[in-house]
Amino acid sequence: MRTLVTGGAGFIGSHLVRALLGPERGDGIGAVTVLDAFTYAGNARNLRAVRDSGRLDVVHGDIRDAALVDSLMDRHDAVVHLAAESHVDRSIAAGSEFASTNVLGTQTLLEAAVRHGIDRFVHVSTDEVYGSVTEGSWTEDAPTDPNSPYSASKAGSDLLALAYHRTHGLDVRVTRCSNNYGPQQHPEKVIPLFTTRLLDGRNVPLYGDGRNVRDWLHVEDHCRALCLVLEKGLAGRTYNIGGGTELTNRELTGRLLAACGASWERVEQVPDRKGHDLRYSVDWGRIRDELGYRPERSFDEGLAETVAWYRANRDWWSR
Repeated sequence: MRTLVTGGAGFIGSHLVRALLGPERGDGIGAVTVLDAFTYAGNARNLRAVRDSGRLDVVHGDIRDAALVDSLMDRHDAVVHLAAESHVDRSIAAGSEFASTNVLGTQTLLEAAVRHGIDRFVHVSTDEVYGSVTEGSWTEDAPTDPNSPYSASKAGSDLLALAYHRTHGLDVRVTRCSNNYGPQQHPEKVIPLFTTRLLDGRNVPLYGDGRNVRDWLHVEDHCRALCLVLEKGLAGRTYNIGGGTELTNRELTGRLLAACGASWERVEQVPDRKGHDLRYSVDWGRIRDELGYRPERSFDEGLAETVAWYRANRDWWSR
């Protein structure tokens, strides 16, 4: 099977490519093509470990380029679609690129997938499409209720993907994950942002009172789940992917301070983000029961390894 991975030079995408081409997967994945626009979040160095595998092609291009997408789709069996604008703060400042890339880019891929009879199309989304939940957890049957331009654009792309399944019979599988963390994540995200600032002796910004709650998912666990959905998921099915560790932002900050040997004096309380959802939580019982997924990385271990990676790879992030 030849697989097209969009956004494959980004944080999650590059970890997925390495997982697909790793020795533990054997020959099930014949080859992988990465399609990436190499914006600020895409990094060719993320693919160095598998660049010489003989089974990887890297194409510099935009998912909104219909001619390019059409030419690539013609020689692939499956698609894992991760390419997206994903930073909430950027979407609040200017949302047009999010609507264009996340919605129109996804539609361009879906159209080409139908034309070329793609066997399966895994559309990677986010728990943010459900909006905030005070208690309990969202199941896959919950309606979308996004509160930021970013999450609204992802909800729109989810609905498009599922519509192409219902209308055209395209084998679409949607995943909605909680907050990812791990090595090689761009420093605009909270864990690498705080880590790199603390390692540089700088202060870190904590939104509002720090009560906002997120569930944390190690990127390697996420990619294992994506491989399960690609290999064994059902057409037209949505799968929530959780990590099992809920923390307030204040609790997360405390753990990062401890890991970096810093004190609370380095924390600056800043005005809260507009439309800041209080709590995200997804029920991932479906992917556990149907596909056998369970997170394997403990948060304490994963966070320690992540901080150690940023400490040892200053050249990667200081640019």
